[in-house]
Amino acid sequence: MDQKKVLSLEDRIPKIKEHRKRKANRRLIFLISLFFLLILLVIYFQSPLSHVSEIKVKGNESVPDQTIIKRSGLKSGDNIWKLDKKKAVQKLEDHQEVKHAKVKIAFPNTVYLQIQEYKTIAYVLTGTEFHPILENGLIVESSPKGGVPVNAPILSNFKEDAILENMAKELKELKPEIVNVISEIHYTPKKTDKYHITLFMNDGFEVSATILTFSEKMVHYPSIVSQLDPKVKGVIDMEVGSFFKAYETKGASGEGEQQE
Repeated sequence: MDQKKVLSLEDRIPKIKEHRKRKANRRLIFLISLFFLLILLVIYFQSPLSHVSEIKVKGNESVPDQTIIKRSGLKSGDNIWKLDKKKAVQKLEDHQEVKHAKVKIAFPNTVYLQIQEYKTIAYVLTGTEFHPILENGLIVESSPKGGVPVNAPILSNFKEDAILENMAKELKELKPEIVNVISEIHYTPKKTDKYHITLFMNDGFEVSATILTFSEKMVHYPSIVSQLDPKVKGVIDMEVGSFFKAYETKGASGEGEQQE
């Protein structure tokens, strides 16, 4: 029994030594790898790879790339790990046309500025130039490239104030298919309604409405028009109820009358 135990222990000694050797080798490999990794990191931080080589802009349509890059405060050569992304985002979102912004880093040294602009919902005519009106009610100073889109309503007699802001909010609530049929919106205030507006539609009809209930009333425009004779043009009054008055008659026509 004792001899068998001794032999068994002697047989195990080489295996124990081999196990310890493998463990020591693994530890050595780990330390060597860690050493070289630290060297590589030092080289990386000292090399141009750790500095911004390119800044790319995505998502912008109206604001030029260079304007976005300049406003962000980021520039080529900055240490990519010391970029103040929060501050850059704040600067970008301070731009009147930028709704949201994100700063992303792509390995090894490219920075992406992801931009979401406020939508252009209409245009206002100032002198001989058209200026975009954003969904937040702001008028953009720059003129649109390539002229004014065919389906964009043209606003007249508006100023950059609460009235225009409310008008922008109401337009934003409408479906594109309804906005696209609006040709012009004129601000025509009355003594009894400072929010009164007159619309000229692409289908030849005229609409009398108030900004306060504009989106609520205009939702029914396609239904109202579908009940009218397309050859007989006139005014669709949406101030209180909804009724149609042909141009060639002075009285209100019962045709297509909509009460709300």
